[in-house]
Amino acid sequence: MTGSIPRSLNGPAQTPQWQRRLWGLRFLFRPLETVEIRRQAYGDDYRVSQPDAKTAMVYFSSPEALEAIFTANPEQLSAGRGNQLLQVLLGEHGIVLLEGEAHQRQRQLLMPPFHGDRMRSYGKLIQTITAQVTQSWKSGTTFRVRPVVQSISLQVILRAVFGLEHGERYEEIRQGLTQMLDRFGSPLGAMLLFYPFLRQAWGNWSPWGRFLKSRQRVDELLYAEIADRRLHPDAHRTDILALLMGARDQDGQPLSDVELRDELITLLFAGHETTASALTWALYWIAALPDVRTKLLSEFATLDAEPEPMTISRLPYLTAVCQETLRLYPIAMSAFPRVVKQPIEIAGYALEPGTVIMPSIYLAHHRAAVYPNPKQFEPERFLHRQYSPYEYLPFGGGDRRCIGAAFALFEMKLVLFELLSNWKLTLVNPKPIRPTRRGVTISPSGHFKLQVFKDNRLTPYFSRSELK
Repeated sequence: MTGSIPRSLNGPAQTPQWQRRLWGLRFLFRPLETVEIRRQAYGDDYRVSQPDAKTAMVYFSSPEALEAIFTANPEQLSAGRGNQLLQVLLGEHGIVLLEGEAHQRQRQLLMPPFHGDRMRSYGKLIQTITAQVTQSWKSGTTFRVRPVVQSISLQVILRAVFGLEHGERYEEIRQGLTQMLDRFGSPLGAMLLFYPFLRQAWGNWSPWGRFLKSRQRVDELLYAEIADRRLHPDAHRTDILALLMGARDQDGQPLSDVELRDELITLLFAGHETTASALTWALYWIAALPDVRTKLLSEFATLDAEPEPMTISRLPYLTAVCQETLRLYPIAMSAFPRVVKQPIEIAGYALEPGTVIMPSIYLAHHRAAVYPNPKQFEPERFLHRQYSPYEYLPFGGGDRRCIGAAFALFEMKLVLFELLSNWKLTLVNPKPIRPTRRGVTISPSGHFKLQVFKDNRLTPYFSRSELK
């Protein structure tokens, strides 16, 4: 505590239950619009009541407040308790829901595969998968963007993380995971996460029953893969599952089968869905803004004929395009919620135990004082300034920052390089696309389409063959 008189948080006055529930549904179906309206009405940091009126929820987006949240003592704020709605999807032992020492143990075991030489080894794999997914395209092909980039990101996960090659189990897991995650791919599907009373298991007659069936099948396949690995260990494997199975904590203990399952599902959810959404947004902006594409192609032309993946990933303008994509429409609207365990003061506001803190990534990224013209797509802003982790936080912050952040950016850059080096992308419909809810994340509309063309001219577009 600072000793000064705490400020009072603005927010809606006490409202009847029906009105709170109406706002809850509005947030479910129009999430960005809802938080924008409230910020305009109440300021950067504001309070709202939960639909049950038993707990207060506080949105913070000022750098001062976000720094206090991400550097707070774990004894004061609980990060795991705020993520319980994900338990039905991720399990009880995933890093997202763990607290304290258990969380730190899992984090230390999971970090090595996503950095250094381990990550670099996946570069060629990402490029190969992108080429394979698009090899059937011909000049003039029209396609829905989301399914294509989702196919790429899922195959990257299955081969880099799960270590699976094409075969019967690969196909079964691919189909099962797609079905399981698609259950929450719309605002209506997301209601199953936000409203537990809708979770009625009536077999295939109910959405929840179909989700449980998909989850059970995926679990059977994952446990079968883990069992096979234990029976037939291979020291030469470099996939992330193999690395996790060989990892040991400070006490020499390995991850259990259940812990492995929960971490694999967590990595899939965090690394597959989110990367696909980010790539969809990036392709939209590149196709909608010709100057952006021209600058990218000019940057690509400075490379050797067969550039190394790490060389591609260090291109400044390509990096800025990915950063601006994640700024304008961050895939997660907020960092992981924190629940106050002990009285705490954040940015001059006194918070009582039980208060739910929402560190708003979206609102932080749309502060005009930090980002002039915040609604405009301007990659150049990242070429001229370096932002603090409390101003730019697409992967969250503190000890809950996404461990796969570097891998996600790496994958984004390589996929974009492969696509743009081989194809000219044009919008089928120039009408702006709207952000929509996809589970707990925000995604472009699933109906967004592009048309591709081969072009042999050197300007303004070139193909990969012309780089050689």
